[in-house]
Amino acid sequence: MMTKTSDISKLNTMAIDELNDAFFRCSGSSVWTKDMVDAKPFSDHTDLFARSNLSWHTLSREDWLEAFKIHPRIGDIESLRKKFASTASWASDEQSGASEAAEDVLHELSKGNDHYEKKFGYIFIVCATGKSATEMLTLLKNRLHNDPEAEFAIACEEQKKITNLRLDKLLQ
Repeated sequence: MMTKTSDISKLNTMAIDELNDAFFRCSGSSVWTKDMVDAKPFSDHTDLFARSNLSWHTLSREDWLEAFKIHPRIGDIESLRKKFASTASWASDEQSGASEAAEDVLHELSKGNDHYEKKFGYIFIVCATGKSATEMLTLLKNRLHNDPEAEFAIACEEQKKITNLRLDKLLQ
């Protein structure tokens, strides 16, 4: 197994096109991807994540919304297969709690996602890693009560968590 230093070395020596694709799969934001490609070389794991977080905090609302579009709806397995083939294995792992859910819970998630998207204008974003479908449904229902600005801030933070998890996977 490679050390974090050798993982960073591998990342630093990737061709620009390959690195661009890899970073975009992690984030879904073109601006963040460009920032990260421009930031290389990274001295170590800590530097990579510091630069990532710094870039996230400079993104505009439009950049965040672009990043949200990379995600399938929670529990939408068909969407995973079709639209998100490049991140399907990552999203599938991230949403494993939804794939093992009872049919009624998946139906409620789907209905809740519809309501959420109508209210806020984007899909429900949650870092699903380690959460069951029932937990995600509870989060979704609770977050539906948020005002739009508070919810957008929560969704952005969840997106950042997902991106950091994917950066970690990129290094493995």
